Amino acid sequence: MEDEEIHIVPYDPSWVQKFEAEKKLLERTLGSWVYDGIHHVGSTSIPGIDAKPIVDILIGVKSLKDAQQCIPVLEKIGYSYYPYRPYDMVWFCKPSPAHREYHLQLMEPTNPLWSERFLFRDYLRTHPEDAKKYADLKKSLAEDFRQDREAYTDAKTDFVRSILEKARHESM
Repeated sequence: MEDEEIHIVPYDPSWVQKFEAEKKLLERTLGSWVYDGIHHVGSTSIPGIDAKPIVDILIGVKSLKDAQQCIPVLEKIGYSYYPYRPYDMVWFCKPSPAHREYHLQLMEPTNPLWSERFLFRDYLRTHPEDAKKYADLKKSLAEDFRQDREAYTDAKTDFVRSILEKARHESM
């Protein structure tokens, strides 16, 4: 499987429209498998920050075991399944690992990662100085790890944890 290189691009307001269009397709396709909504997460959901031009979508499901049934259904609308972190999610990209426009995560809302996705997104939406720091970090890491998505993601971990800690402290 050949992975697309990591590129960070300036914020594009059309990412919101891409999400909304894909959300409608996913609602029609998945129907009753959707539990607790279809959500735009990740950097493309934070207005004004540079990001990989990949729309991240998070869908709540009742169980990961049942969500396995969604794999062939989602493949029919162009999603490629990959067993990334299968204990946390059922993960897809579209149209392929070599050219990504969407990342899709089916996850149980009881998973702590579920609430962290929203906490991180919402904090950066309301703290532009930290959002800028995150965008700058991503640009730097994309240069260092252009061919290595795992290393790129791992290198963001300390920053993400610091933002989650700030967000938790602020919400007390």
